[in-house]
Parts: sequence; structure tokens; C-alpha cells
Amino acid sequence: MRGTTRTVAIAGVSALALLTAACSGDSGNGTSSTSGNASASSSDSATGAAGGEISISGCTPQNPFIPAMTNETCGGDMLDEVLARLVHYNSDDAKPELDLAESIETTDNQNFTVKLKQGRKFSDGTEVKAANFVKAWNWNRAGANGTLNSYFFDVIDGAADMDCGLVKVKDKDTGEDVEQPDCEKKPAASEELSGLKVVDDYTFTIKTTEKVSNLLVRLGYSAFAPLPDSFFADNGKAYGAKPVGAGPYMMESYDPATGAVLVKNPDYTGDFAGKVDKITFKIYQDTEAAYKDVMANQTDLLAALPASALQGEKYKSDLPDRTAEKATGTIATITFPSPKADKTYANPDLRKAISMAIDRDTIIKTILANTRQAATGWVSPVVDGYKADQCGEYCKYDPAKAKELFTKAGGYNGTISLGYNADGDHKSWTEAACNSIKDALGVECKAQPYPDFSTFRTLITDRKMKGMFRTGWQMDYPSIENFLAPIYGTGAGSNDGDYSSEKFDTLIKEAAAAADPAMANQKYQEAEAQLAIDFPSIPMWYGKAIAGWSENVENVKITPFGTIDLAAVTKKA
Repeated sequence: MRGTTRTVAIAGVSALALLTAACSGDSGNGTSSTSGNASASSSDSATGAAGGEISISGCTPQNPFIPAMTNETCGGDMLDEVLARLVHYNSDDAKPELDLAESIETTDNQNFTVKLKQGRKFSDGTEVKAANFVKAWNWNRAGANGTLNSYFFDVIDGAADMDCGLVKVKDKDTGEDVEQPDCEKKPAASEELSGLKVVDDYTFTIKTTEKVSNLLVRLGYSAFAPLPDSFFADNGKAYGAKPVGAGPYMMESYDPATGAVLVKNPDYTGDFAGKVDKITFKIYQDTEAAYKDVMANQTDLLAALPASALQGEKYKSDLPDRTAEKATGTIATITFPSPKADKTYANPDLRKAISMAIDRDTIIKTILANTRQAATGWVSPVVDGYKADQCGEYCKYDPAKAKELFTKAGGYNGTISLGYNADGDHKSWTEAACNSIKDALGVECKAQPYPDFSTFRTLITDRKMKGMFRTGWQMDYPSIENFLAPIYGTGAGSNDGDYSSEKFDTLIKEAAAAADPAMANQKYQEAEAQLAIDFPSIPMWYGKAIAGWSENVENVKITPFGTIDLAAVTKKA
């Protein structure tokens, strides 16, 4: 999951070929191939004493710990240590490295053969086999299961046959007729992806709906992790409370009020083992409290420092020689509500006017201490294919033009609201954004807090969030596609505003099928340009993570995803 800037030097090289070069070299038989052991992760070379335990600031996951139901960082950060996938992303540059896969081969970027390393085990002691991938992916995509990450499997042949039929129901809030899936009245045509086949215990094949140039890069995302046989005994109920993965750690306990405790997986024999014996995720209701505990050596790690610590670079004296920073594949946005919840922001001119009314540069300077870069589009600069200024004038602060466009759109009747989760460090900047909107447009704007991330996200996914709301995206894998398709594709799991554009969807499909990376990037850029026309969200800024740690740990570094590489952290002697 996640990535970095990469320049493609040879036209026509596929993501598979790039992965081959990173891991093992060409197979020599005319078939693009990856095989052999993964190159050592940078975390493997860290110095320091092994063993002991560390703690890190965390937040409340929205859903049970099921990979296909986890598309947010609170649960994802915990699951990342528990799961193993076919592909692992290097913690320095996010280049894909083979993990559970012994090899992944294709001749046409549409038919893939995956061979697994033998002897790899889940934390319940059972071996990881091909059927664990195929059954997991079928379950993840099945319409009856309603998973948030089902969209990622649409690329596999037969995905559309797993959708349930639609029935009309009355919306409880509006009383209007709306369509929603109903698998009891209209069951799916198939319970299995026709594009997946188990060949033997350690081999399976993947057939995609069309050529997919970056499939290999995608396969490190958590939704593609295998599931143990025990998962299917109760449809994931027990797993969701205590996940069973094949990664370096296993979940010992979890309490929504306090956090999770992870301990080393005794059956782990992979290439990416962690150094410490125990990791505790401590749930905080605000970042300030977590920061104070790091200063007091009560908590060891904090991946993102609060705004108060950034002011005047106060953190440098608070945590001398105990901070690190890195440009990351993240973006902050403001998303407009789904029409199912609130239709008052439907006019694209209104949305563009609000964007032009926000003084990003001043907010970044005065509140975020210049630790962000004002966004000029919807794709992070750290991925190959990024194109600057895709948003054009609509991402530039211009109160006069904003007011003119606002008037043209008919203004806004009532108070514009901007929702945020109060357990994150968002109060200052959301209030500043609202003040900027109010000053430029002459309309009331209110920053609306919600108690915690779980509550906040549930309102969004249930389509009950009225008004605008803050959103952020941490890339799942290193590709321009990951900043577009999962967020803005029709019906995509992270499409919080229910944006839908036939032109955008067509361009995304054409880009995915392009064998030439340069042509793929061009199509993705054209799709991003469509966002500038329809304006489903407001790009705010690109991320730069600044992490801090206690006096108890060392070997702390930030990954390109904005997370801390927990496998590398050691206790200070």
C-alpha cells in the first residue's frame, strides 16, 4: 500500500516489470515475472536492542477488524501489523517487494499466475494456501456482505455477477423512493469471482476484466490479504473482534475505550519481522493529550504532532532530537455531502466558489506552521503521474472571484457547515477555513465537531452527514490511480459524496487498461481534469508528516504513507 515518486525511463514497461526489477530480475523466458525472496526491508537493518514493548497513539476504528471493511487509518494502522499480503511495500520508498508470493507472472497484464511461499502461517497456526486468497477475495466482493472495499475487486473477471439486485425503498429521512441492494429479494447471480481459480495448494490464477497495468502494485493493499479458514465459520464475527493474520504481530486484546495490544506472532517466518515483542495502541480523544504523554515519556510514538506543537517549531525544544519529517502520499480535502443526505451543495459553481474563498496559504502558515503544501489538484505529488495545477483557479484564494461565482450560483440559504472529528487535531484549521469562507462570501459558516472518528465516519458512510466535512486520503498503494478511482469512481467504497461521472469512469477504465505507463498516466490526468469541472471535493493541502517520540525508543522513521515503521522501532538500551 503506498508509494513514492518514480520516473519511468523506458516506454512500455509495466508495473509488473518494475516489480520484477525491484525484486529479482527478468525470468529470462519471455514472461514478465517476479520470483524469489523479497529484498530486505530497510527496517531489517535497524540497530538497537530487540524485545521489550512500545506504545503509540491511536484512534477509534470505525468498523470491526475485517480487511474488506477497513478503509480508514484508525483500524488500518493496527491491521497493518497483523496482516501479510502477496506484496509488501518498502518502508523507505514504498517500492513493492514480494511477501507471501513466491512469484507473480503474466504475459499480457490480464492473466496472472500467483505461486505462494510454502510454510507461511496465520497466527492460529494454520498454513496460508491459495484457497485462503480466493475465498477471501470472493467474500470481500460478494454483494451480500456489503464491504466498503468491494470496489477494489471490480477489476477481477466476474465481479459484476456478484452484485445484488436493486429494490426501491422509502428513505427514512426524506420519504423519497431510493434504490438499494437487496440480496434476499434479488440475490447475486454468482457467489464466486469467475476470474479466480485455485490450481493447487500454493498456486492460483487471476483473470482481470481487461488489461491492468498496475495490478501488482495494488496487491499489497490490506483488502487483498488472505483470510484463515476460521473466518468463514461465522462470517467473520470472531475475526472482526480479534483478527487472525499472517503478519509479524497478532492482536492480543482490543478495547474500544482504551486501545489494542499486539504481540509477536510466534508462527511468523516472513521477511519483515518487528523488533519489539509488544505494541500497544493507546486511544486518545485529542492529539494534545497524546503529545503531552509523549513529552512525559508515557507514550512512545506519535505519528502526527498537534498544531500547537508546530507553531514556532515548538516541538524541536519539546522533543529535542526526537522528531522526524517526511513528505507523504496524503492529501487533505473537504468533501461535499452525498445528495442522499443534503442536496444544498449540488451546484458545481457553489462548490468552486467555496473553494476559492478559502485562504489555504494563510492557514498553512499561521496554523500548520508551513508543514503542508497547498494542493493544486486531487493527486499527491509523491506518485508517478502527478500533474500540477489540475484544479486551476478554483484552488487559488480569490475573494472577489469567489463572491462573483457565489452570486452566480444563487448564493446559499442558511449556514454552511464543515464537519470534523474532535478526537483529531482539526478544530483550528476548520474554524479558520470557515472564517475565510464567511469573510469572502458574506455567508455564515460553522465548523461542526463530532465526538470521535468512529461516530464521524459512520454518519458519512450511512449518508446522514449534512453539510461539508473534512476528508483525508492516505494512499493504499503507490499509484496515481489510487487517488482517483477508489474515491471518485461511481459506487467506489471511499466515494463519500456519491460523485458519479460517466466520463470520469470511462477514463479510469481506459487508463487501467493501458499497457504503456505514460499513456495510463495521461488518461488518469484527464480523469482528474474532469474533477475540476464537477468539483466533488475541495483539495486543501498535500501532506508532510512530522512524528515525535519519547526518550524510551530509537530507530523511528516515517514511511511514505505517513505512518511510523513500527517494525523498525527498538527500545533504547
